[in-house]
Amino acid sequence: MLRLAKLLRRLVFLLPLWSASAAWSADWDDALGREIDHIDRETPGQLGVYVKRLADGSTYSHGADRFWYLGSTVKVPIAIAVLRRVDEGQLKLTDRVTLQAGDKIEAGPLVWQRDGRSFTIDELLPRMLRDSDNTGANMLMRTAGEERVTALAKAAMGAANVERITTLAQVRYDVYAEIHPRARTLSNDQLVRIASAPMGPQRVEAVRRALNLKPAELQVRTMEQAYERYYARRLNAATLEGYGAMLEKLVRGQLLSPAGTRRMFSDMKLGIPTNYRLQAGLPRDLPFIHKTGTQHRTACHAGVIEPENGGAEAIVVVTCAADVDEQKEAGRIFERVGQALTRTLLAERGARR
Repeated sequence: MLRLAKLLRRLVFLLPLWSASAAWSADWDDALGREIDHIDRETPGQLGVYVKRLADGSTYSHGADRFWYLGSTVKVPIAIAVLRRVDEGQLKLTDRVTLQAGDKIEAGPLVWQRDGRSFTIDELLPRMLRDSDNTGANMLMRTAGEERVTALAKAAMGAANVERITTLAQVRYDVYAEIHPRARTLSNDQLVRIASAPMGPQRVEAVRRALNLKPAELQVRTMEQAYERYYARRLNAATLEGYGAMLEKLVRGQLLSPAGTRRMFSDMKLGIPTNYRLQAGLPRDLPFIHKTGTQHRTACHAGVIEPENGGAEAIVVVTCAADVDEQKEAGRIFERVGQALTRTLLAERGARR
């Protein structure tokens, strides 16, 4: 009886603690939801957010089941596809990839290198993931194989959650082909010269001149129309839930060997704090792997907080915005999402610890 009385007293003592813990667990998504709803109301376009706490599987979803254009966040599955081939012994990090004319597009210094120069896979991975070099991404996409990258993405995200992933050069061809189908015949050098024209009427005019078209031959009159048609095709697009599932598999070690996973963490800037987008709203000392994506009127930021130790304490975060200024507005929106996470889910976890 004495032992039973002691046990009951202990249970009475622990019950409030357990109840508080359960309340915290139940409330973080509601608290975050209120903040995200407020941010969304003040966002000029659309906002999507997906968050998953891997410790208990609890999630928050806001527009996360619709398709969003991924921009440069497609470089994560490209890197995983390359490193999987390394794991399988089909490639080595020391293997060299030769720069071809068809690889070259704007954004990043590799576009200015001479054709025929070679780079190791070891060199190209951080150029693609850390520096977001588009030419480097095209080189690694060619190395992994475009069909292999799409197949990996579908397996990791769920076939219904992602569409075909193309090279970054193909994105340019597909967008400009909305202005006129003959844009698919442009050389990569012409793509680079066209990209030097400011986005807007000057870009449309640059395409027209490159193709020697008459104004009446243009199928759309604005870049907004060209991108709107391109985005409607859902190329290089995924749901945030699907993309988050891929990141979860990555940190749980289900996609790559331990060495490959560590390499992804390194090239996704683990231990490198920034003051950019989501990370600007998170505590600076918080371990965070991530990749951003930016395209005309769209932007994304996806990552994992505390990704190490098999994701035991990890939090997956994926957010995208559309119909916004992809630089200034998107940066501030994503920073506010990071701040909302800090005030809700991260504060809850800190209190429990």
